[in-house]
Amino acid sequence: MNFDNYKIIPNYNTNKTDLFTADEEDILACEKTLNITFDEDYKEYVQKYGSGILGGTYVRIYLPETIVLTLEEWRNRITQYWFWDEGKEVLTKEEVLKSIRIGDTFDGDEIIFLNNQYYILPRYSEMIYKAGNSLEETISWLCSSGILTEAFSEREFEPFDPSGLLNSN
Repeated sequence: MNFDNYKIIPNYNTNKTDLFTADEEDILACEKTLNITFDEDYKEYVQKYGSGILGGTYVRIYLPETIVLTLEEWRNRITQYWFWDEGKEVLTKEEVLKSIRIGDTFDGDEIIFLNNQYYILPRYSEMIYKAGNSLEETISWLCSSGILTEAFSEREFEPFDPSGLLNSN
């Protein structure tokens, strides 16, 4: 895990660096509810940084509560607006619907977790990408591969209160 090089910066609106993190109980409750086991990177990330945007407004990883509370709406939307047939060799629609959404990007790409693997459902492409076996690999792929956005090395983390995310869904 290489999350130590992330720099916490003040929130754009509040100018505060208060973190909104998950604790072990939150993670365990989510795992039990969804019958999954998160990788250690995800657990470390949400306990150390929590809710916020990494990479100068690019990657957003959800807290366990957000994952659970938004999963049904997300699956309904994916069912209704499925268009990733070009990526069916990577994941089928049925497999995607068994996954959980653990985050997204500023561009609307969605980060999903299935069978201990991370995948990306791009907003502007019908392809599905396997991004990594851990959250660290996935974040690195998103920020450095140059596939969905121009590669960048900056790893600033801007915390935000996740209640706004829950109210907007």
